[in-house]
Amino acid sequence: MHKTLIVTNDFPPRPGGIQAFLHNMALRLDPERLVVYASTWKHGAEGREATAAFDAEQPFTVVRDRTTMLLPTPRVTRRATDLLREHGCESVWFGAAAPLGLMGPALRRAGVRRIVATSHGHEAGWAQLPASRQLLRRIGEGTDTITYLGEYTRSRIAAALTPAAAARMVQLPPGVDEKTFHPGSGGDLVRERLGLSDRPVVVCVSRLVPRKGQDTLIRALPAILAKVPGTALLIVGGGPYERDLRALARDTGVAASVYFTGAVPWSELPAHYGAGDVFAMPCRTRRGGLDVEGLGIVYLEASATGLPVVAGDSGGAPDAVLDGETGWVVRGGSPQESAERIVALLKDPELRARMGERGRRWVEERWRWDLLAGNLRALL
Repeated sequence: MHKTLIVTNDFPPRPGGIQAFLHNMALRLDPERLVVYASTWKHGAEGREATAAFDAEQPFTVVRDRTTMLLPTPRVTRRATDLLREHGCESVWFGAAAPLGLMGPALRRAGVRRIVATSHGHEAGWAQLPASRQLLRRIGEGTDTITYLGEYTRSRIAAALTPAAAARMVQLPPGVDEKTFHPGSGGDLVRERLGLSDRPVVVCVSRLVPRKGQDTLIRALPAILAKVPGTALLIVGGGPYERDLRALARDTGVAASVYFTGAVPWSELPAHYGAGDVFAMPCRTRRGGLDVEGLGIVYLEASATGLPVVAGDSGGAPDAVLDGETGWVVRGGSPQESAERIVALLKDPELRARMGERGRRWVEERWRWDLLAGNLRALL
C-alpha cells in the first residue's frame, strides 16, 4: 500500500456510521503508512479535550482542521496538499466521495498516484439532482475509483458518471467485527436488567429518525401481541424522533410493551442486540428518494449476533439480508408485513435458530473487517 492520506469530515470521536466505517478500516491498515486529515468534532473545551484524547490513542497520525465541517475549499485543498508533501503520501482516500472528492484534480497535480473516494447513501441522492449530479460526475473523473456499498447505490451513482468512471467503481462496504458481535454477547444480562427475561423480545438498534421505521414496528405491535402475547419491543438508540415514537406508543395502546433505552455506548451494543429474539428495522425511503438507506450495517451486526432479521426495502438495505435465509425483506412502512414476519419468527424457535446460524456464517464468510480492509489496501 502506498503511504496514504485519508481526507474526511467524518471521523471519531464524532459519532456515526460513516465515522465508525472509516475508523475500523484505518485501524486495519499499516499505521506507519497512514495519515488522517479530519475536521474537528466540535468547538469548545469539551470537544477539544475529547478529540485530543481520541487522537492520542490512535496508532497513526491524525491532523485536525480548525473547522467542524471539512469542505473542498481552496484553504482545505492547500492544507491537504501540504500534508501530502510533508508526509510523503502517494495515495489519497476520501472518506466520503461527495463533496471532498472535488479536491481530486488538485491533489493529482500535487503528485498523488492513487485516489479512492468512498460513497455512502447520500451520493445516491446527489445523483438525482441536476446540479449535484454534475459535481458527482466531476468527482468520478478526478478519482481512480469511487467505491460503493451495494447494488442500489452503485446503479444510481453510476448513472451520473461517465461510462469510464462507472466502469472503475468497486464495491467496498463496511464490515462487522465478528469477535465483538456474537451470540454470547451478554444479552441475558440486558434482558434481566430491563425485566424482559421471560418475554419474547423484538429488538431494533438504530438512530431514531423517521426513515428507520421504528414507528412501523410500534404500529405492528398490536397485531404481534394478539398472536404472541407478552412480546416486548426494545428500541435501542437516541435521536430526534424519540418524542414522536413515545407518543405513538401511547396512542396505539402499547406503551407498556415498548422499551426505550436511549443512546447506548458502543461497547454495550452487542449485548443489546443479544437481548432480542428477532431483530427488525423496516426502513423506508423518504423525500422522493433523497432520504434512503445506504446499506444497513445493523442487519449484519444482528446476524453476527445470531438473530434472524426483518429489514425494510429502502435503498441498499436488502443487500444486507439473504432474503429467506438470514431473514426477510418487507415493504418499508408496512405494519402488516412486518407483523406477519415477526410473528412467524417468534412462534418458530427452530426457524429463528436456522436463520440466525446462517446469518452468522454469512458474516464470517463475506463481511469480516479483515477481508474488506484487504480490498481497500489493494485499491490504495
